[in-house]
Amino acid sequence: MSAVEEGDILVTVFTGPSWSPLFVSVKGVVMEVGGVMTHGAVVAREYGLPAVVGVENATRRIQDGQLIRVNGTEGSVELL
Repeated sequence: MSAVEEGDILVTVFTGPSWSPLFVSVKGVVMEVGGVMTHGAVVAREYGLPAVVGVENATRRIQDGQLIRVNGTEGSVELL
């Protein structure tokens, strides 16, 4: 796992309360596991970040450093 840097999109299997400090510097969240009331989705909403949850195999399909577009309103992740 690489370090999360300012402006990154966090792509992960899931998040928990100890991950909350990361949400300050990321610009979006993609999670494999969860729904609208899971930790990552709720915290993303609190910070006004686009988030898409329930993305099967996201951590395998999205490579570190790859450009992606996260549309939280539509629930889509586009590989660029």
